[in-house]
Amino acid sequence: MKSTKTALFAGALASLLLVSTIALAEDAKTLPMINGVVKKVDESAGKMTIKHDAITNLDMGAMTMVFKAKDPAMLKQVNPGDKIKFSADKVNGQITVMTVEKAK
Repeated sequence: MKSTKTALFAGALASLLLVSTIALAEDAKTLPMINGVVKKVDESAGKMTIKHDAITNLDMGAMTMVFKAKDPAMLKQVNPGDKIKFSADKVNGQITVMTVEKAK
């Protein structure tokens, strides 16, 4: 009985470690920086509209669309008309701006 509990615990622990490792690998993946122009910032909704080049990691062509901001503080860093570089990824089913910086 004790060895069965130990084996179950070890299996559960191994599964947890595997899931944690996969999650860390996803967080650590390098996202491409995309050129864009901010068209609108909606702080109350936590979103921004960006006219952007193709987003290769999402198999998305160039277009203008609304993105959720991963961190609402990034909405204070940009204004309509700003040329930016940003990364985007799908988070909980929503395409989300992960990082943003003004283009030089």
